[in-house]
Amino acid sequence: MCHISSAIEQMIATTNRHFSLRRWLAPITAMAPAILAVLVVYVGCLLWTVFVSFTDSRSIPDLTWSGVGQWTRLYADYRWRTAMGHMFVFGAFYIVGCLVLGYLLAVFVDQRVRGEDFWRTVFLCPHALSFIVTGELWKWYLDPEFGLQRSVRDLGWTGFTFDWIVQPNTAIYCIVIAAIWQSSGFVMAMFLAGLRGVDGEIVKAAQIDGASTFALYRRIVIPQLRPAFMSAFVVLAHMAIKSYDLVIALTGGGPGTATELPATFMYSYTFTRNQMGIGAASAVIMLMSIAAIMVPFIWSELREKK
Repeated sequence: MCHISSAIEQMIATTNRHFSLRRWLAPITAMAPAILAVLVVYVGCLLWTVFVSFTDSRSIPDLTWSGVGQWTRLYADYRWRTAMGHMFVFGAFYIVGCLVLGYLLAVFVDQRVRGEDFWRTVFLCPHALSFIVTGELWKWYLDPEFGLQRSVRDLGWTGFTFDWIVQPNTAIYCIVIAAIWQSSGFVMAMFLAGLRGVDGEIVKAAQIDGASTFALYRRIVIPQLRPAFMSAFVVLAHMAIKSYDLVIALTGGGPGTATELPATFMYSYTFTRNQMGIGAASAVIMLMSIAAIMVPFIWSELREKK
């Protein structure tokens, strides 16, 4: 009987080990295609781009190592310096504008206004559009010949002028306006979720103590929205750095180089000017810029959870 009992126990233990192994292998097998795609498409292409940035590649890849020559030519290029300057201008106005407008819209919707679902839908609708569609819409609207300027003049104000989109000094702000219009609804949704998570008991206690509405938001509500602010900042900064389709649809990078951004510079040099090495170097700098924002954010979040 003892031998039979031991044999049964061994069979049960073996079965459990096989079952545990199958449970461990099943999700790995299911995820294998996605993991392989990430390694090949993302990591592989990333490493390939970094390598190409150190070669003399032009219209086709050249595997001859040339050191930092492409990087030196990149930073000596006036168009690249111009594109980087435009990126900082666009990013600053775009991020601040989306944060401010998104927060104000979220506060408005959070007041339990009548037709709240309707207003949420209206504010979120632009975010459902692609940047190509947004660019085309705003190009028609801002065009001096048949857009806002023409419409106002047809109403009788013949001296009204709004031709920012064709002026080199103001064209970049047209990109900012269109980008804020599209993204502020998304930021509103993030802030609204944060506002709905604020402890109502603390708010009521502050109101009983006589706190004004301004003090209530400044000392209680806004500090508790820090995670939403940080998340929105990271997403908007990432979108500002890689902005391409909105610029191409709205201004095409012009007039001249007035709205040139790093993404449009990279595409132009890689596929139009046949300077693949310089294009790869500019793409790596864009990646480094995004990593400089993402890595500290992820590190702070992990540190906070720990």
